[in-house]
Amino acid sequence: MVSQEQRRRQLAREKFLRQQQRRTEARRKSRVRNSVIASVLGVVVIGSVALYTTGVLKNDDDKKTNAGAEVTPSATPTSKAPDPCAKPAAGSAKKLSWKKEPAMTIDTSAKYTLKLATTCGDIGVALKTSAAPHTVNSFDFLAGKGYFDHTKCHRLTTRGIYVLQCGDPQGTGMGGPGYTLPDENLKDKSLKNNTYPAGTVAMANTGQKHTGGSQFFLVYKDSQLPPSYTPFGTIDAAGMKVLNKIAAAGESTGNGDGAPNATVVIDKATVGKS
Repeated sequence: MVSQEQRRRQLAREKFLRQQQRRTEARRKSRVRNSVIASVLGVVVIGSVALYTTGVLKNDDDKKTNAGAEVTPSATPTSKAPDPCAKPAAGSAKKLSWKKEPAMTIDTSAKYTLKLATTCGDIGVALKTSAAPHTVNSFDFLAGKGYFDHTKCHRLTTRGIYVLQCGDPQGTGMGGPGYTLPDENLKDKSLKNNTYPAGTVAMANTGQKHTGGSQFFLVYKDSQLPPSYTPFGTIDAAGMKVLNKIAAAGESTGNGDGAPNATVVIDKATVGKS
């Protein structure tokens, strides 16, 4: 026969188990809710932490991220398209950092071009030297140091905004040169109705003013973004074909924002005076 004390203990154990079950269920629901919120934010946040760290865009990657991308429902990842790009050249990205922006050495009245020799083809960019002198000077400096060589383009967005993000030697969206650049050319005549037109090359940042570093994004289709990212170049026709080839291969998550399926590596970046 069960004593009152034994019965009391049994009831206490049962009460404890019910409490634990309720807490476990509450934690499970919280995790599900947080994961849904995180997935939505991952699509929306592509300006700062997306175009830079994540990145266009918070250093990267990702990355972006607060750039006005539209929220889209999650999609089931599909099988990857064939990789349209070649194997990277031998070598690895350099681990370089500087404490301050390089001194101005370019001729701000001259024309400069950026050539990205990538595994997917060459991308030529006419730089807006007079409109974005600090940015162009920085690219000239970094390219001359081999900073961009052997670096991955770590992020491709295919929904809401349409950009390929590059310029991080870490390949994570978190890297940078150690210094930041001032925002420039934010009233460029090409930026109409909060749109960065296809063919634009612009700086990623953290979402705060004057936080550009080395990460940048290439726009392959008109993209709705606030004028907060320094536009400093225009892609040539051959480069747009390369970008569209990369975009057609899709990104890794199936949700419109992830690493490109194509093996996009900058074998060599050069800046030249034309």
